[in-house]
Amino acid sequence: MDTNQSLGSNTLVDARICMFSQRNVQRLVSRSADYEFEDVICEVDDVELFAPEPTRWFKTGKKLANQLGRHLSVASLNPGLRRVRLNRSYDVFIAKCMFPSDLPSVNAIKGWRQNCRTAVCWLAEIWAGELHKWEGHLKILSQFDYVVLNCSASVQPVQDAIRRPCFYLAPGIDTIRFCPYPTPPHRCIDVYSLGRRSPVTHQALLKMVEQRQIFYVYDTIHQMDTLYPRQHRSLVANVAKRSRYFIANTAKINQQFETHGQSEIGYRFPEGAASGTVMIGESPENEAFRKHFDWPDAVIHMPFDTPDIAEILADLDSQPERLEQISRNNVIQSLLRHDWVYRWRTILSIVGLEPRPALIARQERLKKLAQDAEKAM
Repeated sequence: MDTNQSLGSNTLVDARICMFSQRNVQRLVSRSADYEFEDVICEVDDVELFAPEPTRWFKTGKKLANQLGRHLSVASLNPGLRRVRLNRSYDVFIAKCMFPSDLPSVNAIKGWRQNCRTAVCWLAEIWAGELHKWEGHLKILSQFDYVVLNCSASVQPVQDAIRRPCFYLAPGIDTIRFCPYPTPPHRCIDVYSLGRRSPVTHQALLKMVEQRQIFYVYDTIHQMDTLYPRQHRSLVANVAKRSRYFIANTAKINQQFETHGQSEIGYRFPEGAASGTVMIGESPENEAFRKHFDWPDAVIHMPFDTPDIAEILADLDSQPERLEQISRNNVIQSLLRHDWVYRWRTILSIVGLEPRPALIARQERLKKLAQDAEKAM
């Protein structure tokens, strides 16, 4: 099942990690990557996962909590999840939240602060220019010992606001799921566009489809829910592994009113790279991207609203050896640097815990896959 209360094979006795999950209340497909992280960590560490169920007033309670949080502290407010009480101690409490609005849900876990030696919150998305809207929610964040953020430019502002150590981690991925090796499938899809997109470029690609020039795969439904996060991630991976080009742009590139010009790495980049596609789009203009995607041609630059994508693709298609090198480099670099296990190992280092044997074994498997990709060159 995709919504299991506990995903690890560990018993209550040996679990050293207490993990809070929202997989039973947040169904958007965009959250599936967060649940993928949880799945991987449950495989490589001793984890007890708690995923509270919603009550019938959860939607109303969450809306109320978010309204109150703009003016008041919601540090102890449960928005309407069934309570879970911890009855033992753990080394680490970890909560992976996508937005600040998720933070009150942590209050459904009674005793998380008292029963866990160290508490870590991984908050994927919080924009520096929006901090003033989340003052009440930040009171919850300040209860954690460490905060991990996916927005590099938000680290210092958040740290100043909550007075807790904050760290940047780039988005990760289950690279084993997305890796096309050791038996790469045929790349029968010409262009794959996942999530938000430029209407200008999209229309240009649709024109190419009408002229029977390309096979183009794209979303046709907005704000989709899924009951099966794992199956959704497998679907994305299987489509990406069969795609030649993958459109990847800086996170929320067309929502400047929210980002205030802040440029960050989104999930499209690890997804496209790990599956061995040739990524085209606008990459983030920041040091984090230059550090984590520093190999040649990691992303082929294409402005967001590009009507001339046909010419760009034709030029790239005339360079098959370059495309083959890009694909393998993307896979190899992802296997060695961007798997969720590397992100978890960084967190373990922050909290002072040693990795479990299963983590080391996964790293060895990643190295073997990278070697398979190297040999295929």
